[in-house]
Amino acid sequence: MKKYNPYQNMISILEDSAKMLGLQEDEYSFLKYPEREIKVSLPIRMDDGSVKHFEGFRVQHCSICGPYKGGIRYHQSVDLDEVKALSAWMSFKCAVADIPFGGAKGGIKVDPSQLSQKELERLTRKYITMIEPVIGPHVDIPAPDVNTNAQIMAWMMDTYSHIQGYRTGAVITGKPVELGGSLGRAEATGRGVMIIACRMMDHLGRSYQDTRVAIQGFGNVGGIAAKLLYEQGCKIVAVSDVSGGLYCANGLKIDEIRAFLGDHPGKMLEDYHKEGVKHISNDQLICCDTDFLIPAALENQITAENAEKIQAKVIVEGANGPTTVEADSILQDKGIIAVPDILANAGGVVVSYFEWVQNLQSYYWSLDEVNTRLKDVMDAAFDRVFESAEKYDTSLRKGAYILAIGKIVEAQKKLGLFP
Repeated sequence: MKKYNPYQNMISILEDSAKMLGLQEDEYSFLKYPEREIKVSLPIRMDDGSVKHFEGFRVQHCSICGPYKGGIRYHQSVDLDEVKALSAWMSFKCAVADIPFGGAKGGIKVDPSQLSQKELERLTRKYITMIEPVIGPHVDIPAPDVNTNAQIMAWMMDTYSHIQGYRTGAVITGKPVELGGSLGRAEATGRGVMIIACRMMDHLGRSYQDTRVAIQGFGNVGGIAAKLLYEQGCKIVAVSDVSGGLYCANGLKIDEIRAFLGDHPGKMLEDYHKEGVKHISNDQLICCDTDFLIPAALENQITAENAEKIQAKVIVEGANGPTTVEADSILQDKGIIAVPDILANAGGVVVSYFEWVQNLQSYYWSLDEVNTRLKDVMDAAFDRVFESAEKYDTSLRKGAYILAIGKIVEAQKKLGLFP
């Protein structure tokens, strides 16, 4: 199978969009190069007394529009090019959402399922100790990503605070609510995906009840999106996790599936059995008979190898970079609408921004207020991206990139170069 480089994918879309915007290369070339790339060695003492070394990364892409902002993922596939691409997408995502952050991303090359809780904590605290000189509440604010959660964010915030000598809650978002986390943050990305998917249904004149949805990924993004779309009345015909997928043409009972997984820790979708429910692979899910497809797992899931087989009419990208450049071209030729990641999954960073603001002010909002503000931001971003796409007679992806690039480049012109 062809090896796809997410950073080269990002560069390709950046260049095409900048040209459509009429920019000269020297006006946007700074967006090809992260402002800072950091690689750290993380020697950790394991529970058996041995020492094992891990690699960690933090890439700070662009600070023109505000402090760096971006999650930290723990995954065995993490490498520098992946983190560079993710950091750039964060810059564009924040610009599309019109929140005052630049882009960053971090990661550790590790399979966290192979670590004990104590080993995971030691690894987390070591990582933050190593990147502490370049993060801070007004410099770079990490957050959760793949395989990281509120508990890991709590260790990160605590480690940074001990180094500083005082509690510094605003340095990390996605924390437990008891430690200053925002209500609604845990489900924010999935809620944002639901908001954008429903806006697309409204735009196309589709009723929610008559819309079939397939969702790849059943974690914090896909699982929440499935739950919320199910509650809206959509027919969720397929879901999947790393163990495989489930398909039912008449619609899956998402509440029952979530209850099964919640009642049986360690169980996965492959362990769920119900009459009329067929077990399928992740590849089969991507190509299944559905109206909307929501890839909410990892990048490079929709490729030149499977794009031609996709039956969905609309793709809403819950994951970062799930579609390669080659696949995107095939989708356009097939008339499939792709709602890009830098719009569709911006809900997480939007509510991270809300959490940061609440931490700085020491004034906290109700869940209804958080969700209402999130919907307002996502709706406004949706309208701006559609307006941009229509103005330049292009796809939603290019429309979103044109919107983001235009904002960042204009801000750079106003700042000028220093020194």
